[in-house]
Amino acid sequence: MSVIYLDGEFVASHEATVSVFDHGLLYGDGVFEGIRAYNGRVFRLEEHIRRLFDSAKAIILDIGMSQAEVCAAVVETCRRNEIRDGYIRVVVTRGPGDLGLDPRKCSKPTVFVIAAAIQLYPERCYTEGLRVVTCATRRNHPQALDPSIKSLNYLNNILAKIEVNRAGADEGLMLNAEGWVAEATGDNIFVMRDGQIYTPPVAAGCLRGITRDTVIELAQAAGLPLVEEFFSLHFVYTADEIFLTGSAAEVVPVTNVDERVIGDGRPGPISRQLVDLYRDYVAHNGTPIGT
Repeated sequence: MSVIYLDGEFVASHEATVSVFDHGLLYGDGVFEGIRAYNGRVFRLEEHIRRLFDSAKAIILDIGMSQAEVCAAVVETCRRNEIRDGYIRVVVTRGPGDLGLDPRKCSKPTVFVIAAAIQLYPERCYTEGLRVVTCATRRNHPQALDPSIKSLNYLNNILAKIEVNRAGADEGLMLNAEGWVAEATGDNIFVMRDGQIYTPPVAAGCLRGITRDTVIELAQAAGLPLVEEFFSLHFVYTADEIFLTGSAAEVVPVTNVDERVIGDGRPGPISRQLVDLYRDYVAHNGTPIGT
């Protein structure tokens, strides 16, 4: 039986409840982070919690805790669940209110932390590559809802994921309103062409992923040329290699996009190199969970 951190207490998972009047449930009014633990360490915990607080600030949501206190809650939740390798979800909602939209009616936020196991893709996807389709659903326009805000309202991504499921694919590619490639339904995208790695800038409508930033650092340290640049679907179709990154997905190759075979149809050497570099890096870095 797992243990959940909920508003300052640790409770059994079957006793962890949120009010039906919570605006996180009623309106998606809240923010969250997905974090990984490897080898008894929480990976890039401080960076994730800072991004959580940045998202909360953007929607004028007072978490009611310091960043250090949230970090401590994450570590303790992992410790109580004996997590060595797992996935952590930190959620902050606006809290219980009334049936109106006004956030001022919510007097206290709801904060909870879940630590459990996760496997977003089966292992074959890392050895054979993902089959990806382009979604008709466009990524939210930054002037409507800034993708930098990791909000609880993920309906935009879910609509795209429904398209992926109906197509029988592994993942979906989302374009922005101008037709540039933004990101996958829950991951960032990298494209390799002629020895150069490309990834969309945040201005394309993608989240500045912490795994994305880690991979950029690893690529630069390995001497692999990488730039942030807008690119189209044609650029994706004609790529030598493609891979996606995300906290849950980690680094996963793509070998087929809209029935176009990428490269020779197998994960390329740079993709495989970065998978290995990433796995080695996360196994030795992070905030210790302890016993």
